[in-house]
Formats: sequence, structure tokens, C-alpha cells
Amino acid sequence: MKRAYLSIGSNLGNKIQNLQNAISRLEKDNRLKVVSCSKVYQTPAWGFTGDDFLNACIATETTFEPLDLLYHILETEKSLGRVRTEEKGYQPRTVDIDILFYEDEIIKSDELMVPHPRIPNRRFVLQPLSDIAPGKVHPELQKTVTQLLEECADNSDISVTGHKLQTQRENPFSSLNYIAIEGNIGSGKTTLATKIAEDFNGKLILERFADNPFLPKFYKDQSRYAFSLEMSFLADRYQQFTDDTSQPDLFKNFMVSDYDIFKSLIFAKVTLGEDEFRLYRKLFDIVYKEVIKPDIYIYLYQNTEKLLQNIKKRGRKYEQDIPYDYLEKINKGYFDFIKTHQYQNVFILDISDLDFVQNKNDYETIIDKIHGFKDEVQQL
Repeated sequence: MKRAYLSIGSNLGNKIQNLQNAISRLEKDNRLKVVSCSKVYQTPAWGFTGDDFLNACIATETTFEPLDLLYHILETEKSLGRVRTEEKGYQPRTVDIDILFYEDEIIKSDELMVPHPRIPNRRFVLQPLSDIAPGKVHPELQKTVTQLLEECADNSDISVTGHKLQTQRENPFSSLNYIAIEGNIGSGKTTLATKIAEDFNGKLILERFADNPFLPKFYKDQSRYAFSLEMSFLADRYQQFTDDTSQPDLFKNFMVSDYDIFKSLIFAKVTLGEDEFRLYRKLFDIVYKEVIKPDIYIYLYQNTEKLLQNIKKRGRKYEQDIPYDYLEKINKGYFDFIKTHQYQNVFILDISDLDFVQNKNDYETIIDKIHGFKDEVQQL
């Protein structure tokens, strides 16, 4: 493993989230890990007129060779929306990542200059770099970072912020107990819950539905079998949910499920008549008091056309005749629930244009968004 120091900055969009996303994306490749992060500083745009930047420096350990590290950085910037143009001069950017030092190597090529040639002239680099490597010696100038900071002629106004960056190695879900991922039929909630459990050491709780004898009958004759179906679902979900959540796995960091028991009420309101629903609601309220509530409730939204495509693709025979308007009603039911939800932990995630199964960047985008929302919730 080689030690490389990088600077990261952003002055477009959600700047602090851009910096956090940059760290997360860099670490997605197991050939690099971030071992320390500086404080986050607010600094004026340098070399052009634009919004203030948020800047930080990170220390990494990597098996990338210098040029491969550069290519990994460029790909990371691109995945986070950085657009490089042919225009001369500095431009606003969602994220900017530079290699400052790579061990004590001196590299001078058309593609890469290490150490970064402008280190001595940039206070917005030297200040955060001094947080994590004050004694690092510049291999050409033979001066420490602290000495370079003291001698720097850049008098830009730099202020420390209260933001704190985390490495991806600090599991983004480890501070949570339970995450519920919900969505309409065919939204991909089971697939996403499974991937998160596998990637971040979570205990997976999946809804059991295939063995429900009323489900195929319901899709053929909804009015006749609706109450039987919803009551059986409620009983099964309550039994399974209490069993699974009452016995935490000591070797897992958190629990993640592909349903929340509140979905029983949402579906029942769509499928049951008024009198049946009033009776059902009384029973549901008794059950709901006894179950744990999610730290984060994620609703995966997909448009109805995409849902029908997904349903057809996965090929469950009894789902193939689900009508368009039924899926529309279910979506409306979820949104009505979300509007009246008493907690501030509901996150609507529109994935209509994302394919997190086939596209790794789309999956990482979803994880970054959930991670950012988790931080917002925990700061409330």
C-alpha cells in the first residue's frame, strides 16, 4: 500500500454532500481506502469569480500506481457530474479532486505532475493538509506542510466549518437499528434491500408472500377475496416481523427489510370497502402498537409504466394481469400515508430513471442519497 494525499473541493450544488460522495466513490474500489480526513473549510473561489468552495484533504492508502490513481479520480469526478470543457481557466465544479503527494515520488509528465505544482501557493490546500499531515515533507522543496503554510503568500479568507466527513469504511448504516425499504409492486424493493444487506453486513428481513393462498385468487376476483387476503397478510406480517426483529443478529450491524408493516393498512385502504376497512383499521391499530418502527423509511417510487415492465420481466404468473389503475391507487395510497406520517424519517427516492441492478453507478447514487438523508435525520 502506498500513501497518497488528495485535495477535494466543490462549489456547485450540495457541496458537503458532493465531498462526502467523492470519498464514498473513491473507496468503492478496494484498491484505495481513505485513512483520515481533514476539517472542512469554506474558501473563496480561486482564480475565477464564483461561489465559495468547500475544501478538504484526505490521506489514502492505495495499490494504484500514480497514473491509474489519476484515471480512478477522473472517473470518480465524471460519475459525480464533473464536466471538463475545452475552455481555458478555472470553472465552477461539482467536485474537484487533485493528487497532492504520492509517497515521496516526483513525477513530471504531460498527464500528471506530482507533487502538485501549486501546493505552495494555495492556502485552501495547505490549511486542510496541515490537519492530517503537518510534518509531511515536500520532496522537491524539502519543507514541511507546516512550513509551507507559514510561508504561503495567499491571503484568502478561509474559515473552518462544522461539517465532518466520514470514510465509507465507516459503515453508512452502522448507526441505525432498522431500515425499511418500501415501494409499489415491481419497484425493486426486495432487490435493493438484499444488495444493501450483503454490501453493508445487515440482517435481511424479506416479506413472505408467495405461499399466501389468497393472493392468486385475489388477482382474479378482488372484491370476493380482498378481506381474507388483507387479514392473512396482516397476521403473517405481524408474526414474521415480531419474530425477526425481536432476535437481533449479533454479527450484523443493522436490520433492513423490504417492507414495513404499515403497508398492510395502505393496501387495505385500496382494496377494502368502507365497512370492512373500518373493522380492519381497529385490528391494525392494536397490532401496530407492538412493532418497532424504522429509523429510516425509504419509499422507492417508479412510474407505473416502469412498474408494469418490471412485473412482466420477473414473470410471476399471478401478477401478469394486475391492472394499471390498481398500481396507480397503490402509489396514491403510499403518498397519502407519507403526507400524514408523524415522523421526519420518510425518504421518497425516485428511481424511475435508475437501473441499480445493471448499473453500478446508479446503485452507488442511491446509497449516497440514502447516506445523505440519514445524516440529515440524525442532525434533527
